[in-house]
Amino acid sequence: MTTNGGFEPVFCTIIPPHVLDTLAQHEDPAFAEPARRTLERDAFERTHRRLTTVLGAPTVAPPRDAAANKPQRTIYDARHHQDLPGKKVRGENDKPGKDATVNRAFAGLGATFELYLSAYTRNSINGEGLPLATVHFDENYNNAFWNGEQMVFGDGDGEIFLDFTIPVDVIGHELTHGVTQYTANLTYFGQPGALNESMSDVFGSLIKQYTLGQTATEADWLIGAGLLAPRVTGTALRSMKEPGSAYDDDLLGKDPQPGTMDGYVRTGRDNGGVHINSGIPNHAFYLVANTLGGHAWERAGQIWYDVLTGGELQSQASFADFAKLTVAAAKARYGDGEEQQGVLKAWEQVGVPTS
Repeated sequence: MTTNGGFEPVFCTIIPPHVLDTLAQHEDPAFAEPARRTLERDAFERTHRRLTTVLGAPTVAPPRDAAANKPQRTIYDARHHQDLPGKKVRGENDKPGKDATVNRAFAGLGATFELYLSAYTRNSINGEGLPLATVHFDENYNNAFWNGEQMVFGDGDGEIFLDFTIPVDVIGHELTHGVTQYTANLTYFGQPGALNESMSDVFGSLIKQYTLGQTATEADWLIGAGLLAPRVTGTALRSMKEPGSAYDDDLLGKDPQPGTMDGYVRTGRDNGGVHINSGIPNHAFYLVANTLGGHAWERAGQIWYDVLTGGELQSQASFADFAKLTVAAAKARYGDGEEQQGVLKAWEQVGVPTS
């Protein structure tokens, strides 16, 4: 991979900074120290990402079997250190080992590859293969991230967060940041940044639904279900069906996501609230998928994918820009039918104009 052609790889995490900030201020070091360490590590990785972008990222050769539309997964183990990628522990043709984290990461990469290939004929992240992941990153690391070149997963602290490879939608979320990087390259700030996060939530959820064979009505529409430790009062990191309802906990605080523009949060933190305001386009997608029914990766997902990869979505796109393109994409692919009407109604419900 290079940074040519206008690509600006960014550092994207699954856990919002505001959650870690809250934990870092707790009086109990069992909660505060892992959060502080994670925030410090995230800041370092973010700076490193910016320097790499300026200096030029190393080129990654496409896998030899890319043309055959087969995944070429490679899993590395950081062994609780911080050097990336770490030691290679499993390749595409290797049998499962005893490390459940490695096996989950391998399976999650495969599930993501399968959804993109089967539903959208896309060969992984950049259209040429390129599935690469590192597990067991750092000690008590409470996050997972895409750094512009690969996915990285922490093991969690066991108190608040469990192993970050447990939810397959987290794996799909981080890989989708790579897809966005190689397509629309949405700027990671403000509304385009929230769209960037939303795209990862949308396709992360679709990957989970595809893996489970669920319809839109059967899906839970939760992002990161199974990631929160038992002591936490909550079900997941985010809810696309009911933004703002994923958790309400003494340690984490209350889920701040709005579901409509009436609750839009203006802030300079978290790159302009990218993990918070993503709840609005997330909810719009849920409404479209729920209206159309059936498998959400088919019609609803196809419309979103068409916009992401169609070449008209600009890197600085607002919610309204994106909404207009989804209406046009629905009409282009399905005509003046229920698909377009469902898209129009959904954006109206969340307060985003389409004209």
